[in-house]
Amino acid sequence: MKFPAALLTLFAMLMLSLMATAAQAAQLEGLRQWTDSDGTRLVFDLSSEAKADVFTLDNPARLVIDLANTTLNANLGSAVDGRGMVKDVRSGVRDGSGLRVVVELDRQATPNAFKLPPGGGHGYRLVVDLAPGKGGSNPAASSGNDDPITAMIQEQERAARSKLASSRPAENPQVAQQVSNEPTVESRQKAKPHPRRDIIVVVDPGHGGKDPGASGPGGTREKDVVLQIGRRVQTKLNAMSGFKAYMTRSDDTFIPLRGRTRIARERHADFFVSVHADAGGSSSPRGTSVYALSQHGATSERARWLAQSENRSDLIGGVDGDLNLDDKDQVLRGVLLDLSMTATVNDSLSAGTDVLSRVSSFNKLFHSRVEQAGFVVLKSPDIPSLLVETGFLTNPAEERLLKSPAHQEKLADAIAQGIRQHFSRSPPPDSLLAWQRDQKRGGASNEYRVQPGDTLSGIAARQNVSLAALRKVNGLDTDVLRLGQVLTIPR
Repeated sequence: MKFPAALLTLFAMLMLSLMATAAQAAQLEGLRQWTDSDGTRLVFDLSSEAKADVFTLDNPARLVIDLANTTLNANLGSAVDGRGMVKDVRSGVRDGSGLRVVVELDRQATPNAFKLPPGGGHGYRLVVDLAPGKGGSNPAASSGNDDPITAMIQEQERAARSKLASSRPAENPQVAQQVSNEPTVESRQKAKPHPRRDIIVVVDPGHGGKDPGASGPGGTREKDVVLQIGRRVQTKLNAMSGFKAYMTRSDDTFIPLRGRTRIARERHADFFVSVHADAGGSSSPRGTSVYALSQHGATSERARWLAQSENRSDLIGGVDGDLNLDDKDQVLRGVLLDLSMTATVNDSLSAGTDVLSRVSSFNKLFHSRVEQAGFVVLKSPDIPSLLVETGFLTNPAEERLLKSPAHQEKLADAIAQGIRQHFSRSPPPDSLLAWQRDQKRGGASNEYRVQPGDTLSGIAARQNVSLAALRKVNGLDTDVLRLGQVLTIPR
């Protein structure tokens, strides 16, 4: 039997359409569950982004997740561990091409759902935080330790609300008082043992592999020199008590610019330093320069040109895609990024000034202050970062210096000591340096050393001061207390 050509064409188009639809379908590849005293977190791992509708049903209590154009490729029941609010999980096809996941709960719960793009070793994710009861608190504020980007954003959200309120009290005093003095879940938690952790520094030797960087008249390649200096920086930092350094590359490997900041994120870095060697339009320029990120343009024409030059090996974009702010309102998203970038840039400028001060004792400075430019490698809003141009390879005298082990040692020591000096002033509260600093404090009349059983809200109440004032005078970005931590009591 012979079919009309038009019918065959229509059939072919229908098959192609069905194939395209199937190809675009997402797959639910797994479910992960975390539980603590405040609630339960469910993370649905997806092969690609999918439209999700999340809601609850009563009698019995259930959480329903409808995923459009999604198929199941996992055993969801294996994620149920008998802890938290989840009793069982089942799924079924919905509307032909969608997937419905039903989570049976042991009580009513309030869900807070948001999406995360690929990052931290995971693909696309749908995150659902369950707080007990209707209208309950959001457990996302205190969970997510396995998802550092999410945890960072949620912690900054709390700090942002407090800082926004305290920095703009005249705009709306009632709202400012309510937000900044509102006790958080952490402020009611008892003090935890001090982890005395190492400060993590990621050292990034620039260029590498197919990207040699600048070249000197004697044939010296930037990628080789900065790798040698970077290794020396790592060695010096690792020799310091309270520091641990990692390299983005330890051999002649090409890493895209955004891949370098991703490595820093994966290492949970407190600081990121990228080491380079400059090139000038002639053989006369020489000297060391230090750069931090600029939010509003470069501080000099050369900084602008250099940023464009360094960024050619990768695409230039905005903030890295690991940060997800979809679940935040528009105003708060702006506040979060503004506060984060401001604090990060300020820390970068502070550390950069320390590095320049040490370099100036043995080498010429091309810029006497920290310059700012839009390097992609520095565009990480949550990690203070510096780019150090150690010298000009195009200057024959400086090329010889940069090849010298003795000069490399001096440069590495200046970078490492500058970073150490910065963190000695402003150590992370859970770090060994913070613990060591607090051992020398606590004797003054306006100081209080945190004892077992203490909570931040409890200390504020006993000392008759507001939570907002206690946070502000101590520069607290988290309400979690550490045993032995010393707080200044505002008077």
